[in-house]
Amino acid sequence: MGDLIKVGMADLQLCPKDKGITTLGLGSCVGVAIVDKATRQGGLAHVMLPDSTAIRNNSNVAKFADTGVAELVRQMEAAGAKRARMVAKIAGGAQMFAFQNNSALVKVGERNVQAVKAKLKELGIPILAEDTGLNFGRTVEFFPATGDYVIKAVGKPVKTI
Repeated sequence: MGDLIKVGMADLQLCPKDKGITTLGLGSCVGVAIVDKATRQGGLAHVMLPDSTAIRNNSNVAKFADTGVAELVRQMEAAGAKRARMVAKIAGGAQMFAFQNNSALVKVGERNVQAVKAKLKELGIPILAEDTGLNFGRTVEFFPATGDYVIKAVGKPVKTI
């Protein structure tokens, strides 16, 4: 991962076409990779929670699906990407712990995936592939030049979507 741009938790970064970008430790969080198909300008957001309106005093827009995905798209457009040419791949959204209580409040991963999908749909950005759900963490690497989204998980084969 020497030359990869690193994206922290509740963070987002742009990635030029000749680089790669990564984020570690996606549990219930979702890694949203977006690329402009023509320019190969890319970006990655590490979304932690589904809805910014449920939290008061929120100043980190990258933390939430509703604001983080929109901010990534805004920054990509400011850098010259066109929304009409953008496509996305998503990974993460696991349920890391088993609970007796089956309420929606404990299903953060599932809610994150639903919120990311809703925001991408609202923005008119199609999802080309996803690796979401189940009960294991993921580390992802995204390469805008090829569109490869590499998913690594302990005890699982490396998967490219």
